Amino acid sequence: MSKIRLFMKLIMFEHTIFALPYAYIGMVMASYYTNHAWPGWGNVIWVTLAMVGARSAAMGLNRVIDAAIDANNPRTANREIPRGAIQKAEAWVFILLAFALLGVSAWMLNPLCLQLMPIAVFFLVLYPYCKRFTWACHLVLGIADALAPLGGWIAITGRFDTPALLLGGAVAIWIAAFDIIYACQDVEFDRANNIHSIPARFGIRGGLLISRFMHIATIVLFALVPLYVDLGIFYWIGVAGVAVLLWIEHRIISPKDMSKIDLAFFTVNSYVASVAFVFTLTDIAIQLW
Repeated sequence: MSKIRLFMKLIMFEHTIFALPYAYIGMVMASYYTNHAWPGWGNVIWVTLAMVGARSAAMGLNRVIDAAIDANNPRTANREIPRGAIQKAEAWVFILLAFALLGVSAWMLNPLCLQLMPIAVFFLVLYPYCKRFTWACHLVLGIADALAPLGGWIAITGRFDTPALLLGGAVAIWIAAFDIIYACQDVEFDRANNIHSIPARFGIRGGLLISRFMHIATIVLFALVPLYVDLGIFYWIGVAGVAVLLWIEHRIISPKDMSKIDLAFFTVNSYVASVAFVFTLTDIAIQLW
């Protein structure tokens, strides 16, 4: 049990809440869009398992690939692999099992999910290396997380549709934007160790400004979804709630005071995904009723 707890900490399992609600939004909205019905429980189960597998593999890869960097950074030196609580060989077994779970889940959903799995794996593997050569690494992370709503949608429809692309774009930009905020706390370390990020390239003030405009773009993309899907007032309340939360996120941090970055990153962002899911689900439930 202690080893299981270590692995849960390694992959920060509780942060699944950032992406899993959007997989559910993609799945529920796709079923409503195409069949005017709820998705079956089989789809719910396999989408959930696919998400758990994908995110676990991604975080495991990130920790293994970045082990040497984490060991040199005082903020991350106490993570499980740098301090020796989990061996790299153990982590690799965990990663392979997580990818196996993703593969089985994709196979159980539909042929397109399985065919697209190598693309998903490519982005999950690519992200940890990006910080070594480009400050656009945050965008690659965003693309990897955008697979959540896209995957949920394709699991139901077996195809791409415009609303799915809008949802994926919104999530990609949202994730990239708050990853930029998180990177602000490592600017000096990143510059000294040739680690690339938007804050390291453009400074904390520039990074926060870029993040702010990206979050505005996130709201715009969410607002475009009802042009293609028949959604009502509760969806719009959810979009407004997300906008307020993102405004709060940028109000509680500034270039002169980054002391509340954990509050902005971990707490506010977990509310963003939850609010979007609850109000979207409520709106679709009313429509179906």
